Amino acid sequence: MRLATFTVGTAVGPIDRVGLTYGDSLVDLTAGYAAVLADGGRTRPVEAARALAPPDMLELLRNGPEAIEAAREVRVAAADGDLPEEGPRGGRVVYGEEEVSLRAPLPRPNTIRDFSVFEDHGTEKPDAWYDLPAYYKGNPDSTVPPNSEVEWPDYTDRLDFELELGVVVGRECRDIDASKAEEYIAGYTVFNDFSARDIQSEEMEMGLGPGKGKDFANGFGPYLVTADAFDPADARMTARVNGEVWSRGNSGEAHHSVGDMLEHAAMGETLQPGDVLGTGTVGGGCGYDLDRWIDHGDTIELEIEGIGTLRHTVR
Repeated sequence: MRLATFTVGTAVGPIDRVGLTYGDSLVDLTAGYAAVLADGGRTRPVEAARALAPPDMLELLRNGPEAIEAAREVRVAAADGDLPEEGPRGGRVVYGEEEVSLRAPLPRPNTIRDFSVFEDHGTEKPDAWYDLPAYYKGNPDSTVPPNSEVEWPDYTDRLDFELELGVVVGRECRDIDASKAEEYIAGYTVFNDFSARDIQSEEMEMGLGPGKGKDFANGFGPYLVTADAFDPADARMTARVNGEVWSRGNSGEAHHSVGDMLEHAAMGETLQPGDVLGTGTVGGGCGYDLDRWIDHGDTIELEIEGIGTLRHTVR
Protein backbone atom coordinates (compact mmCIF):
# COMPACT_ATOMS: atom_id res chain seq x y z
CA MET A 1 0.00 0.00 0.00
CA ARG A 2 1.31 3.43 -0.96
CA LEU A 3 0.46 6.39 1.26
CA ALA A 4 0.95 10.06 0.37
CA THR A 5 0.56 13.56 1.72
CA PHE A 6 -0.98 15.90 -0.83
CA THR A 7 -2.39 19.42 -1.06
CA VAL A 8 -5.80 20.26 -2.51
CA GLY A 9 -7.42 23.61 -3.21
CA THR A 10 -10.53 24.57 -1.28
CA ALA A 11 -12.74 27.63 -0.86
CA VAL A 12 -10.68 28.60 2.18
CA GLY A 13 -7.31 27.94 0.55
CA PRO A 14 -5.00 24.94 0.12
CA ILE A 15 -5.13 22.19 2.74
CA ASP A 16 -3.06 19.06 3.28
CA ARG A 17 -4.57 15.60 3.20
CA VAL A 18 -3.28 12.06 3.69
CA GLY A 19 -4.25 9.57 1.04
CA LEU A 20 -3.50 6.26 -0.55
CA THR A 21 -2.89 5.58 -4.20
CA TYR A 22 -5.34 3.54 -6.22
CA GLY A 23 -4.69 3.33 -9.94
CA ASP A 24 -4.13 6.87 -11.18
CA SER A 25 -6.07 8.34 -8.25
CA LEU A 26 -5.50 9.38 -4.68
CA VAL A 27 -8.11 8.44 -2.10
CA ASP A 28 -8.51 10.91 0.75
CA LEU A 29 -7.93 8.63 3.72
CA THR A 30 -10.00 10.56 6.27
CA ALA A 31 -12.99 11.05 3.96
CA GLY A 32 -12.71 7.49 2.67
CA TYR A 33 -12.64 5.98 6.14
CA ALA A 34 -15.60 8.13 7.19
CA ALA A 35 -17.50 6.69 4.22
CA VAL A 36 -16.54 3.16 5.26
CA LEU A 37 -17.72 3.79 8.82
CA ALA A 38 -20.98 5.40 7.62
CA ASP A 39 -21.65 2.42 5.38
CA GLY A 40 -21.18 0.19 8.42
CA GLY A 41 -23.73 2.15 10.41
CA ARG A 42 -21.22 3.88 12.67
CA THR A 43 -22.56 6.97 14.44
CA ARG A 44 -20.57 10.19 14.03
CA PRO A 45 -18.36 8.62 11.30
CA VAL A 46 -16.55 11.84 10.40
CA GLU A 47 -15.38 12.43 13.97
CA ALA A 48 -14.34 8.80 14.35
CA ALA A 49 -12.45 8.87 11.04
CA ARG A 50 -10.56 12.05 11.94
CA ALA A 51 -9.57 10.54 15.28
CA LEU A 52 -8.09 7.31 13.89
CA ALA A 53 -7.16 8.35 10.31
CA PRO A 54 -6.38 12.08 10.54
CA PRO A 55 -5.23 14.21 7.57
CA ASP A 56 -1.67 14.36 8.96
CA MET A 57 0.86 11.59 8.33
CA LEU A 58 2.72 12.03 11.60
CA GLU A 59 -0.49 11.84 13.61
CA LEU A 60 -1.56 8.83 11.57
CA LEU A 61 1.67 7.00 12.44
CA ARG A 62 1.30 7.91 16.09
CA ASN A 63 -2.08 6.16 16.05
CA GLY A 64 -0.25 2.91 15.39
CA PRO A 65 -1.20 -0.29 13.55
CA GLU A 66 -4.93 0.36 13.92
CA ALA A 67 -4.59 3.46 11.73
CA ILE A 68 -2.72 1.52 9.04
CA GLU A 69 -5.44 -1.13 9.20
CA ALA A 70 -8.05 1.61 8.69
CA ALA A 71 -6.16 2.62 5.52
CA ARG A 72 -6.28 -0.98 4.32
CA GLU A 73 -10.06 -1.01 4.85
CA VAL A 74 -10.33 2.06 2.63
CA ARG A 75 -8.20 0.42 -0.04
CA VAL A 76 -10.37 -2.71 0.00
CA ALA A 77 -13.47 -0.53 -0.34
CA ALA A 78 -11.89 1.26 -3.31
CA ALA A 79 -10.99 -2.06 -4.95
CA ASP A 80 -14.55 -3.32 -4.44
CA GLY A 81 -16.05 -0.13 -5.90
CA ASP A 82 -17.72 0.70 -2.59
CA LEU A 83 -16.36 4.21 -2.10
CA PRO A 84 -18.78 7.05 -2.91
CA GLU A 85 -17.71 10.18 -4.77
CA GLU A 86 -18.52 12.25 -1.68
CA GLY A 87 -18.01 11.58 2.01
CA PRO A 88 -20.71 11.79 4.72
CA ARG A 89 -20.45 15.59 4.82
CA GLY A 90 -20.09 16.18 1.10
CA GLY A 91 -16.29 16.33 0.86
CA ARG A 92 -14.52 14.65 -2.04
CA VAL A 93 -13.13 11.18 -1.50
CA VAL A 94 -11.12 10.53 -4.69
CA TYR A 95 -8.80 12.89 -6.58
CA GLY A 96 -6.91 12.47 -9.83
CA GLU A 97 -3.15 12.78 -9.35
CA GLU A 98 -3.14 15.73 -11.76
CA GLU A 99 -5.51 17.62 -9.41
CA VAL A 100 -3.23 17.61 -6.39
CA SER A 101 0.29 18.63 -5.39
CA LEU A 102 2.32 15.98 -3.65
CA ARG A 103 4.19 16.90 -0.51
CA ALA A 104 6.80 14.77 1.19
CA PRO A 105 4.99 11.82 2.82
CA LEU A 106 6.16 13.26 6.15
CA PRO A 107 6.30 17.02 5.48
CA ARG A 108 8.19 17.42 8.75
CA PRO A 109 9.77 14.19 10.02
CA ASN A 110 10.18 13.77 13.73
CA THR A 111 13.95 13.33 13.31
CA ILE A 112 16.36 12.36 10.53
CA ARG A 113 19.22 9.95 11.18
CA ASP A 114 21.32 9.25 8.11
CA PHE A 115 23.59 6.20 8.04
CA SER A 116 26.23 5.04 5.56
CA VAL A 117 25.78 1.31 4.95
CA PHE A 118 27.04 0.91 1.36
CA GLU A 119 30.73 0.02 1.11
CA ASP A 120 31.12 1.35 -2.44
CA HIS A 121 30.01 4.88 -1.52
CA GLY A 122 32.58 7.49 -0.58
CA THR A 123 36.11 6.88 0.59
CA GLU A 124 37.81 3.74 1.93
CA LYS A 125 36.10 2.58 5.12
CA PRO A 126 37.89 2.34 8.48
CA ASP A 127 37.76 -0.97 10.33
CA ALA A 128 35.08 0.33 12.71
CA TRP A 129 32.68 0.89 9.81
CA TYR A 130 32.23 -2.86 9.37
CA ASP A 131 31.05 -3.25 12.96
CA LEU A 132 29.24 0.00 13.66
CA PRO A 133 26.35 1.42 11.54
CA ALA A 134 27.06 5.03 12.49
CA TYR A 135 24.87 8.00 11.53
CA TYR A 136 24.61 11.76 11.68
CA LYS A 137 21.45 13.75 12.41
CA GLY A 138 19.90 15.87 9.67
CA ASN A 139 17.56 18.85 9.63
CA PRO A 140 13.86 17.81 9.59
CA ASP A 141 12.81 21.42 8.93
CA SER A 142 14.45 21.49 5.49
CA THR A 143 12.23 18.85 3.86
CA VAL A 144 11.40 19.69 0.23
CA PRO A 145 8.37 18.34 -1.69
CA PRO A 146 8.58 15.98 -4.66
CA ASN A 147 8.50 17.62 -8.11
CA SER A 148 9.67 20.94 -6.66
CA GLU A 149 12.53 23.31 -7.35
CA VAL A 150 15.36 23.18 -4.84
CA GLU A 151 17.36 26.32 -4.26
CA TRP A 152 21.07 26.00 -5.01
CA PRO A 153 22.80 27.44 -1.90
CA ASP A 154 24.95 30.42 -2.75
CA TYR A 155 27.81 29.10 -0.61
CA THR A 156 28.53 26.00 -2.71
CA ASP A 157 29.93 25.29 -6.16
CA ARG A 158 29.58 21.51 -5.72
CA LEU A 159 25.92 20.69 -5.23
CA ASP A 160 25.24 16.95 -5.23
CA PHE A 161 22.36 14.51 -5.00
CA GLU A 162 22.42 11.22 -3.06
CA LEU A 163 20.25 8.20 -3.86
CA GLU A 164 19.12 6.64 -0.59
CA LEU A 165 16.38 4.49 0.89
CA GLY A 166 14.42 6.14 3.69
CA VAL A 167 13.04 4.00 6.52
CA VAL A 168 10.12 5.43 8.51
CA VAL A 169 9.62 4.30 12.11
CA GLY A 170 6.02 3.42 12.92
CA ARG A 171 6.10 2.44 16.60
CA GLU A 172 7.95 3.60 19.69
CA CYS A 173 10.95 1.37 20.29
CA ARG A 174 14.01 1.16 22.51
CA ASP A 175 16.76 -1.45 22.93
CA ILE A 176 15.37 -3.82 20.30
CA ASP A 177 16.93 -6.70 18.40
CA ALA A 178 17.62 -6.33 14.69
CA SER A 179 15.58 -9.46 13.98
CA LYS A 180 12.45 -7.71 15.33
CA ALA A 181 12.88 -4.54 13.24
CA GLU A 182 9.91 -5.18 10.94
CA GLU A 183 7.55 -4.85 13.90
CA TYR A 184 8.56 -1.19 14.30
CA ILE A 185 8.79 0.01 10.70
CA ALA A 186 5.85 1.84 9.13
CA GLY A 187 7.30 1.86 5.64
CA TYR A 188 9.85 3.08 3.13
CA THR A 189 10.39 6.06 0.86
CA VAL A 190 13.00 7.50 -1.53
CA PHE A 191 15.45 9.89 0.11
CA ASN A 192 17.54 12.49 -1.74
CA ASP A 193 20.13 13.71 0.75
CA PHE A 194 21.22 16.88 -1.06
CA SER A 195 24.84 17.76 -0.28
CA ALA A 196 27.12 20.75 -0.69
CA ARG A 197 30.33 18.82 -1.18
CA ASP A 198 32.87 21.63 -0.92
CA ILE A 199 31.72 22.96 2.45
CA GLN A 200 30.98 19.43 3.66
CA SER A 201 34.61 18.47 3.06
CA GLU A 202 35.81 21.46 5.08
CA GLU A 203 33.46 20.63 7.93
CA MET A 204 34.53 17.00 8.05
CA GLU A 205 38.21 17.95 8.22
CA MET A 206 37.42 19.50 11.59
CA GLY A 207 35.84 16.31 12.89
CA LEU A 208 32.43 17.94 13.00
CA GLY A 209 29.32 17.91 10.91
CA PRO A 210 28.12 17.60 8.34
CA GLY A 211 26.18 20.78 9.00
CA LYS A 212 25.82 23.38 6.26
CA GLY A 213 26.96 20.70 3.83
CA LYS A 214 23.66 18.88 4.37
CA ASP A 215 21.03 20.85 6.24
CA PHE A 216 19.61 22.98 3.43
CA ALA A 217 17.44 20.35 1.65
CA ASN A 218 16.16 16.84 2.32
CA GLY A 219 13.94 15.29 -0.34
CA PHE A 220 11.52 12.46 0.52
CA GLY A 221 8.83 10.78 -1.53
CA PRO A 222 6.92 10.51 -3.63
CA TYR A 223 5.16 7.94 -1.44
CA LEU A 224 5.46 6.03 1.79
CA VAL A 225 5.17 2.32 0.94
CA THR A 226 4.04 0.22 3.89
CA ALA A 227 6.50 -2.35 5.23
CA ASP A 228 4.41 -5.31 4.10
CA ALA A 229 4.66 -4.18 0.47
CA PHE A 230 8.41 -3.58 0.10
CA ASP A 231 11.55 -5.70 0.47
CA PRO A 232 14.53 -3.52 1.51
CA ALA A 233 16.89 -6.43 0.84
CA ASP A 234 16.32 -6.41 -2.92
CA ALA A 235 15.15 -3.30 -4.76
CA ARG A 236 16.70 -1.72 -7.85
CA MET A 237 17.85 1.87 -7.37
CA THR A 238 18.42 4.24 -10.30
CA ALA A 239 19.61 7.84 -10.56
CA ARG A 240 18.91 9.94 -13.66
CA VAL A 241 19.96 13.49 -14.46
CA ASN A 242 18.03 15.26 -17.23
CA GLY A 243 16.71 11.85 -18.28
CA GLU A 244 20.14 10.22 -18.57
CA VAL A 245 20.95 7.27 -16.30
CA TRP A 246 23.95 8.14 -14.16
CA SER A 247 23.94 5.13 -11.86
CA ARG A 248 22.24 1.89 -10.92
CA GLY A 249 22.42 -0.09 -7.71
CA ASN A 250 20.44 -2.34 -5.40
CA SER A 251 19.37 -1.90 -1.79
CA GLY A 252 20.57 -5.45 -1.14
CA GLU A 253 24.19 -4.29 -1.53
CA ALA A 254 24.09 -2.76 1.97
CA HIS A 255 26.66 -4.08 4.46
CA HIS A 256 24.40 -3.24 7.42
CA SER A 257 20.73 -4.21 7.22
CA VAL A 258 17.73 -2.05 8.04
CA GLY A 259 17.43 -4.10 11.22
CA ASP A 260 21.04 -3.30 12.14
CA MET A 261 20.35 0.39 11.64
CA LEU A 262 17.22 0.36 13.75
CA GLU A 263 18.84 -1.66 16.53
CA HIS A 264 21.78 0.75 16.68
CA ALA A 265 19.62 3.89 16.63
CA ALA A 266 17.38 2.51 19.41
CA MET A 267 20.29 1.47 21.63
CA GLY A 268 19.73 3.28 24.94
CA GLU A 269 17.45 5.73 23.13
CA THR A 270 13.72 5.78 22.41
CA LEU A 271 12.70 6.15 18.77
CA GLN A 272 9.29 7.60 17.95
CA PRO A 273 6.78 7.20 15.12
CA GLY A 274 7.80 9.54 12.32
CA ASP A 275 11.54 9.21 12.89
CA VAL A 276 13.34 8.63 9.58
CA LEU A 277 16.47 6.55 9.05
CA GLY A 278 18.41 6.98 5.81
CA THR A 279 20.58 4.14 4.53
CA GLY A 280 23.17 6.45 3.08
CA THR A 281 24.00 6.51 -0.62
CA VAL A 282 24.02 3.36 -2.69
CA GLY A 283 27.39 2.84 -4.37
CA GLY A 284 27.73 5.20 -7.33
CA GLY A 285 24.49 6.95 -6.42
CA CYS A 286 25.87 10.49 -6.33
CA GLY A 287 28.10 12.84 -8.26
CA TYR A 288 30.90 12.49 -5.72
CA ASP A 289 31.23 8.76 -6.40
CA LEU A 290 31.18 9.35 -10.15
CA ASP A 291 33.29 12.54 -10.22
CA ARG A 292 30.47 13.95 -12.29
CA TRP A 293 28.60 17.05 -11.19
CA ILE A 294 25.14 18.51 -11.69
CA ASP A 295 24.61 22.07 -12.88
CA HIS A 296 22.05 24.84 -12.39
CA GLY A 297 18.72 23.88 -13.93
CA ASP A 298 19.35 20.13 -13.89
CA THR A 299 16.53 17.75 -13.03
CA ILE A 300 17.37 14.81 -10.78
CA GLU A 301 15.19 11.69 -10.73
CA LEU A 302 15.85 9.06 -8.08
CA GLU A 303 13.89 5.84 -8.49
CA ILE A 304 13.57 2.86 -6.17
CA GLU A 305 11.74 -0.16 -7.50
CA GLY A 306 8.48 -0.65 -5.63
CA ILE A 307 8.31 2.92 -4.29
CA GLY A 308 8.45 5.33 -7.21
CA THR A 309 10.47 8.22 -8.61
CA LEU A 310 11.47 11.28 -6.59
CA ARG A 311 12.04 14.27 -8.87
CA HIS A 312 13.61 17.70 -8.21
CA THR A 313 15.07 20.53 -10.26
CA VAL A 314 17.89 22.62 -8.85
CA ARG A 315 17.84 26.38 -9.41
